Amino acid sequence: MLTQKERARALRRTSTRAETLMWAQLRDRRLGGYKFRRQRAVGAYFADFACVEKRLIVELDGESHELTVQHDIARDRRLTRGGYRVLRYRNEDVQRDL
Repeated sequence: MLTQKERARALRRTSTRAETLMWAQLRDRRLGGYKFRRQRAVGAYFADFACVEKRLIVELDGESHELTVQHDIARDRRLTRGGYRVLRYRNEDVQRDL
């Protein structure tokens, strides 16, 4: 079984094109000076991008998420109860109009 750190590394190695594009905009405090981390463990979940300071999570959803809508809703509720705001964008929207 992978540790959280190993799982996060594995997720970063298999980033989608949309995640790579988004990370280029968020990394190095490029968005308003806020620090984002990618594939950040938040409770039992891994957020695609998380700004801990602002308790903001950005999730990018590919086609596979069309099959997991109920799971995503439950996940977002748990994260929201934990004090996070969750923003979701579709991969194709990010690729077309970042």
